[in-house]
Amino acid sequence: MKRLLLSAFLLAFTGSHALTAQETGVRWMSFAEAVEAQNRSPRPVLIDFYTVWCGPCKMLEKNTFQNPIIAEYINKNFYAVKFNAEGNDSIAFNGAVFANAAYDPARANSRNSPHDLTRAMAAVQGNIAYPTVVYLNANWEIITPVQGYLTPKDIEPILHYVAEAAYLSKPWEEYTQSFPSSF
Repeated sequence: MKRLLLSAFLLAFTGSHALTAQETGVRWMSFAEAVEAQNRSPRPVLIDFYTVWCGPCKMLEKNTFQNPIIAEYINKNFYAVKFNAEGNDSIAFNGAVFANAAYDPARANSRNSPHDLTRAMAAVQGNIAYPTVVYLNANWEIITPVQGYLTPKDIEPILHYVAEAAYLSKPWEEYTQSFPSSF
């Protein structure tokens, strides 16, 4: 009986601990889920273009998107999409279908061809780099793609700049000079 109670307690504790751990990270959605959510209640969109082989992408997920301050802000103010930039998903968006015609299943766990959606949204001056976080407004218009790994301190002002729509009235340099960082 004591073992049964102890097992029940450990199971309950482990389950609640796992839930807490999940709640500290960004609640990612698929592209289709974000489109549906956006139709119900518009807000900015953040798309993390990552690849399975990319070390900085994994660091961004672990160090930045799992940071409680950053995750909470993203979850409250954005629809967040995690998108495999070299994956094989077909995405219907804005009357077009984006695919990866050159996708090689034999290279599913290594470098592959960039997805058409990656080329359309994540390129900066024609170059694609991973990770790239693309920020869009509530009308799915690209505000800016930001390439490379960012620490929580680095990404925080960008998140606020976009969520508060400060980009409409203030230059980035001016905004960052008065930004009150949490870090």
